[in-house]
Amino acid sequence: MKIILTADVDSLGNAGDVVEVKDGYARNFLLPRSVALIANEHNMAVYEKVRQQREAQASRAVREAETLAEGLKEVSCNVAVRAGEEDRIFGSVTAQQISVALSDLGFDIDRRAIEIEEPIRALGVYDIPIRLHADVKASVKVWVVRE
Repeated sequence: MKIILTADVDSLGNAGDVVEVKDGYARNFLLPRSVALIANEHNMAVYEKVRQQREAQASRAVREAETLAEGLKEVSCNVAVRAGEEDRIFGSVTAQQISVALSDLGFDIDRRAIEIEEPIRALGVYDIPIRLHADVKASVKVWVVRE
């Protein structure tokens, strides 16, 4: 039986692939779990439209992320923290603090997108990478200053 995969299946292929499987595997496993459709003319046409819409939405998301990356390229934000002797701070600067500092500048960045390689535990200037999309990354200059 020919089917169209609507989700990635490890042993068969990726979403959108048209594959040939045994009838029982399709009827008893793939179709009840909604990971496949029977490959007839109507389903092929419907799934092609859905695929085109997904591709358009994905390309729009990449364009928006690239635009945001261009805007973030020249941004630097300040994070004020309490510091002790020798410019060592109490605790460390978190992604949440950086996210709040960026939102004060008008950039709504999720804290989970901020990738801090090592904990920031001293005053200074740091380049922090931000993952805006799977294909788009940006870097923001963060000034850690004394409160």
